[in-house]
Amino acid sequence: MNNTAGSYALVGAKVSRESSVVARLRDAGAVILGKATMGEWAQCRSRKASSSHGWSAYGGQVLGAYYPQQDPSGSSSGSAVAVSIGLAFGSIATETSGSIVNPAERGNVVGIKPTLGLTSRDMVIPISVRQDTVGPIGRTVKDAAYMLSAIAGKDAFDNWTSTQPFDVVPDYVKACDFLGLKGARVGVPRNGIDYYLDSSTKPVMVAFEQALQTVRDAGARVIEEANFSSFDAPSFARNSSIVLDTDFVGGLANYLASLSTNPNNIHSLSDLTHFTKADPREEHPDRDTYVWDRQLGRNLTSSSLESFMAYQANSRMGGKEGVIGALDRHKLDALIMPTFASFHLPAIAGLPIVTVPLGFYPAQTPLTMNLKKTMVSVAPNIPFGLAFVGRGWSEEKLISLAYAFEQRTMIRKKMKPYIRPTFELSDQLEPTEETPYKLKVQYRPPANDSPRFGQLVIQMMIGRLFLVRSWMWSILGFQQSLL
Repeated sequence: MNNTAGSYALVGAKVSRESSVVARLRDAGAVILGKATMGEWAQCRSRKASSSHGWSAYGGQVLGAYYPQQDPSGSSSGSAVAVSIGLAFGSIATETSGSIVNPAERGNVVGIKPTLGLTSRDMVIPISVRQDTVGPIGRTVKDAAYMLSAIAGKDAFDNWTSTQPFDVVPDYVKACDFLGLKGARVGVPRNGIDYYLDSSTKPVMVAFEQALQTVRDAGARVIEEANFSSFDAPSFARNSSIVLDTDFVGGLANYLASLSTNPNNIHSLSDLTHFTKADPREEHPDRDTYVWDRQLGRNLTSSSLESFMAYQANSRMGGKEGVIGALDRHKLDALIMPTFASFHLPAIAGLPIVTVPLGFYPAQTPLTMNLKKTMVSVAPNIPFGLAFVGRGWSEEKLISLAYAFEQRTMIRKKMKPYIRPTFELSDQLEPTEETPYKLKVQYRPPANDSPRFGQLVIQMMIGRLFLVRSWMWSILGFQQSLL
């Protein structure tokens, strides 16, 4: 399969080996269905008003399923939409800052952004080695937990995974506890939420306050005003710009050097910029290369003093002055926030998030368009999410809290997508002389006592012979930056 980041520049390029995450999925019995369209270069090519979430030159425009022309958020847009409409049991996505949890909330599904180092980034097209993480998107918390258990673990190809405090990956499925909220202490960092409030977030905040009462009723203690001691959004945004810019230039060159086939001779960000501006399929200048032009103009590397100081400042703001400080001061198990406000500090501090469905915009909601005026960002029935944020390596606790909330509310079931797929895999695979078989696909849910997964049974009918093979799991979708 092409590994393109949505760009024609890498069509036909081949990697030297399969990524560690995909290899782990295959070892766990996953059936790899294919790839999903993402925001080109993980939304790190153009300024926001110049492009749109989920658009790529090679893949086209991803649309959300809950309102016509819905902005799916990004950058792992297709990964979330595929799961939201049932095209896959689950999908794999990447997050640098919000790219798992944001499309997951807009798709009315569950997303887990793991601690930096819990999952390998081997052979994943990078943005920032200091922020990128690979995580699952699933219909339910338990579905996502199954996938996380499979892909987590140390990997010799990504030395950041050596920081894991365990040699055996936890069974995250066992953390799915209906009583997970009982006795828990969760905090609300109001200053980290209030900064992002506007007229469009009012319905979200109404649902959020109702969610806090649900959490209390489940036996948790909610600590109000568990604020961050420092929350300077413009400052950490400037620092993040430096960190991501310097990491991408070097990280991209290293990835390109690992290719076994590189038909367009793309070896650097400069080469990529020239190709993108010259190829009309990339829609330049309508969709600009502002981010790359800025990155090339910095003339810095990730080892430069300016980049190092920016990273250290962000680590402090996200950690001791941010999430970790709030957790420690108030002796909390987790922070609870609307998803739209949750991802900024965890991104710069490498901390985990689990987002679950929280609600939907009400019928009277006025439409809000995206900055490019091509898609609908806010409208009736568009979903939004609730996030649990924790310390590094606290995925078990976050999954337990999220599962307990999910099972008490079952919000995902309260609204159906306005569009439903009619595609049937078995209808598309007719016998031919080259492939004299037809597939019948049936998903068998796991038994109550099943220690692992359900089964996807595929029957290959060759004449009157029936060859039946069973795989654990179901079919998974992937975004274009992962092989």
